[in-house]
Amino acid sequence: MTVWTELVGQEPVVDTLQGVVADPRGATHAWLFTGPPGSGRSTAALAFAAAMQCDTGGCGSCESCRMAAAGSHPDIRTIRTDGLSIGVDLARDAVRRAALHPAVGRWQVLVVEDADRLTDQAANALLKSLEEPSPQTVWMLCAPAAEDVIVTIRSRCRSVVLRTPPATAIAELLVRRDGIEPALAAAVAAASQGHIGRARGLARDPEARERRRQILSIPQRVAHLGDALVAAQQVDTEATARAAAFSDVADAREQGDIKASWGVEDRGKRPAGYAGALSSLTKEQERRRKRLARDAIDGVLLDLLAFCRDVAALQLGAASATHGLVNADVADAAVGQAEVWTVEETMAAIDAIVECRLALEANAAPLLALERLMSTFVPSRA
Repeated sequence: MTVWTELVGQEPVVDTLQGVVADPRGATHAWLFTGPPGSGRSTAALAFAAAMQCDTGGCGSCESCRMAAAGSHPDIRTIRTDGLSIGVDLARDAVRRAALHPAVGRWQVLVVEDADRLTDQAANALLKSLEEPSPQTVWMLCAPAAEDVIVTIRSRCRSVVLRTPPATAIAELLVRRDGIEPALAAAVAAASQGHIGRARGLARDPEARERRRQILSIPQRVAHLGDALVAAQQVDTEATARAAAFSDVADAREQGDIKASWGVEDRGKRPAGYAGALSSLTKEQERRRKRLARDAIDGVLLDLLAFCRDVAALQLGAASATHGLVNADVADAAVGQAEVWTVEETMAAIDAIVECRLALEANAAPLLALERLMSTFVPSRA
């Protein structure tokens, strides 16, 4: 297995990047990897980074490749955040790192995940490093689309566009890499709509599959306005709980770390500056908690959008119960909903899901946005 093995369904991209590794004269100091969620933007960037450090172009088995795969290569740094944005302090730290010479490899590589989340100050901090890069430094930025990154940054990057990987390629990867039974691999690959990480999660977690089935049953369970309010509350509550399950552990660890770094004891006097540092940490933790909850809600909305797409396809004759459905494992539910809703109601539901996603992006109250959405699921004949 080489470093490119995990990059599924991206053969043109792999060919391009391998060509650059083979002939560094075609390299540039800044790259922008774009593509839909789950297409493997950061996977492609990290594979490219590993290949650039490898003596044989990404063999996957040498010490350099193994360190890169483990995330411990001293010359490959990933900049990511669990919060809503990448702040200026994190960006400035990355810029300082970019000015260093490689420790053991050929290049100093910095991979910025979710570059679309750079604040204006953080983007400006990166800009000078991109304009006047160190000779052996390479930046790799990842974002859903080039337009999501400010023009002054994207104009200095070479673009690499990834596509949504086909379901067959994802299924083959799950069977080969994870030993998933072929029928299950095919089902979750289709349900994931090209998102490799989500397909793997569904394949390995029966609870995740059951949770998805419960989500897709929401339109059937909403017969009256009261049902809509209950469904909205359930989605919001579960998203909050899932965010808390991660955040509570991370918050406790980070608060312990900041106490240790400032030398704070439980009953001791707090040093000057500690209260401000703790306040900043608490605010960042709250932002992360909100982001995780909203990401969980967005996952629900994407599942519902795919289900409504199936209902519309059935109503318009573009699919049948045995062919052409994204959610083939719940075909009976889609067929039943196609008989309950009119085509106009299905289109209204799709529009409402899109509007709900936009409202959440604009920082609307999640529960209110969900209640508005769920109310559109009530059939007109109710």
